[in-house]
Amino acid sequence: MADSRARWLSAEEQSTWRAFLVATQTLFATVETQLQRDSGIPHGYYEILVNLSEAPDRSLRMTQLAEASTSSKSRLSHAVARLEERGWVERLDCPTDRRGQVARLTDAGFAALDAAAPGHVQQVRQSLFDRLTAAEVEQLAAISAAIVAGLPPNAECCSSTCDEELEGSGELTG
Repeated sequence: MADSRARWLSAEEQSTWRAFLVATQTLFATVETQLQRDSGIPHGYYEILVNLSEAPDRSLRMTQLAEASTSSKSRLSHAVARLEERGWVERLDCPTDRRGQVARLTDAGFAALDAAAPGHVQQVRQSLFDRLTAAEVEQLAAISAAIVAGLPPNAECCSSTCDEELEGSGELTG
């Protein structure tokens, strides 16, 4: 039975919601298809490589990488295992926490990312930014920030190091 207390969407809101779903799903599918076709890399793996490439020493704790990649720890662990098999990432013990692990981008992983990036950026530009005016890009950034700000804080990026985690709360987390 339907909840009579629900705040139902207006016809305009329903239309906007559906347009948003189609746009985002189509955009993500297009980007995923390009990366798979041209580089053999799923977008989730590409995201991991990018996050590691931008980190100091191309390394992040697994928990930090999960947060930055908006992946669960178990999903990230599986993805990193596949990237390890390719020789693109290696797992190391965190030097300041026996229970923690660090993922580090290898030179081969950086080379794979470097080879995939131009096609990926071209696809993102063609599929998104070339279709918007400068004002619309600003609006999209503001709208995206408003959406994220209104959601539970479970996917915020974390930039602490192993040492900072130990100094922070006194707890050791993996």
